[in-house]
Amino acid sequence: MSATPDLAALERVLAGLPQRFRGPGGVVGVVKDGEVLARQAWGSADLAAGKAMTAALRMPICSISKQFTCAVLLDLVGDPARMDDRVAAFLPLLEGRRPTIAEMCHMQSGLRDYWALTVLHGAHAEGVFSREDAGPLLARMRTTHFEPGSRYSYSNGNFRILSDILENHAGRSLDELYAERIFGPAGMTSAGLSADTSAALDGVTGYEGNEAVGFFPAVNRIYWSGDAGIGASLDDMLAWERHIDATRDDPASLYRRLSTPQTYSDGRPARYGFGLAHEMIGKVAATGHGGALRGFRCQRLYAPAERLSVVVMFNHEADAHEAARLVMQAVLGQDAPPPVSAAKADPAWSGHYLDGENGLVLSVAADRSLIAARYATSVERLAVGEDGVARSASMSLSFDRDVVAVERSGENLRATAARISDHEAVPDISGRYHAPELGGFLTVGAGGGALSGRFEGLLGSGAVHPIYPVGEDVLLLSCQRSMDAPAPGPWTIQVERNPDGKVNGLVVGCWLARNVRYEKVAS
Repeated sequence: MSATPDLAALERVLAGLPQRFRGPGGVVGVVKDGEVLARQAWGSADLAAGKAMTAALRMPICSISKQFTCAVLLDLVGDPARMDDRVAAFLPLLEGRRPTIAEMCHMQSGLRDYWALTVLHGAHAEGVFSREDAGPLLARMRTTHFEPGSRYSYSNGNFRILSDILENHAGRSLDELYAERIFGPAGMTSAGLSADTSAALDGVTGYEGNEAVGFFPAVNRIYWSGDAGIGASLDDMLAWERHIDATRDDPASLYRRLSTPQTYSDGRPARYGFGLAHEMIGKVAATGHGGALRGFRCQRLYAPAERLSVVVMFNHEADAHEAARLVMQAVLGQDAPPPVSAAKADPAWSGHYLDGENGLVLSVAADRSLIAARYATSVERLAVGEDGVARSASMSLSFDRDVVAVERSGENLRATAARISDHEAVPDISGRYHAPELGGFLTVGAGGGALSGRFEGLLGSGAVHPIYPVGEDVLLLSCQRSMDAPAPGPWTIQVERNPDGKVNGLVVGCWLARNVRYEKVAS
């Protein structure tokens, strides 16, 4: 039986959301035992127009769309394996075994993320990405991060391919399929596919920035479908949560099927499947997903044992997941967790380490009992335990002199990173490089002690990005804004040399798109 909600705690948290997660506007809703327990809007939908935010206004739900795409697949097709033979047409050059449809739905395909690859193809953050751009970009892929099925790697392209496969199979648009299979039965009366992000929904503007620098309208000109693209109001999302509750006891219900736990090929449990992430809110199991577009953040969480759902949507870039977690904890009456028994972090751990297998730099800053580490898409904060291991919800780091053992158990990833010593910029890496797999180029410039890089490819000639050395023949290219959100962050560049010491190539990668090889073009 689900617990009685702590209404007083809920009211306190809801009242504090606008100040804790500062920005133009937002909405939050709570469903408990099939009924709407809270429905709240605040702030502005458009600052210039003075338009108030309401629960009936649609916003992009971004990657929350993935579960709806998978729901269409399960409802329309049934067994995903029936569509596996369709994948080859979208990945004609891929070497080795192609991922299955199920592996794509579970983020186990190993495919590089196509939004990250837009940077390497010369895209500008506020440039245009049309419906027709995705196919040629995806079709050039030849290699994967790992053997499909063996690990987790977030890749939006999985769901873009699935979107096109579903439309081709049904002979109907994805918007029609969503409406027929999901939105209609769930009573999501205003939800629909709004794949073109240049068109503001219901006059709601998304904002970049923060209170320190101010808020300014985000310009988005990308077309996305399957991986994202749905526009929905809070009222629509609460209808979805009520539909989940109403069908909770039916083993054949879509959400029961979507939320079935998955495993990797070695049998270890996976934390993601069919467009849903699995996590713990205190001791309560929950499923859900977040979403991000420049200027928007959203999150939904559902705890089936408690018959409890929380939805948060912002038209700015505050942490919607943290907001949803706080609201759910309040309803559950969960107290703030006690301080973790922590040991002192060794300042000597601070520095840069190279994970050679994945081609990524691990940057560490040690302060008292905490570690700030950047390895994936953003900085993670880890507490150092009495055993000397630094841990967060998603990663652990074990230090042994100049070597760090990295474990991300939810992704089935275990890696080793070795310390790299600070090093000055090396001007002999300047020149032009070609990536055979992408058919694109990287031009590195050097002058006055500074390095920079510019990518060119299917989407044109991109902006110039600063490059900073972090070790001998290891550099980071800064990229804090891109077409999708969040941006890939720093790209690791490894310099490859001939036996005589001359540069012959580069290996470029970020968490979402690793180990892309570039060959030096003869001058």
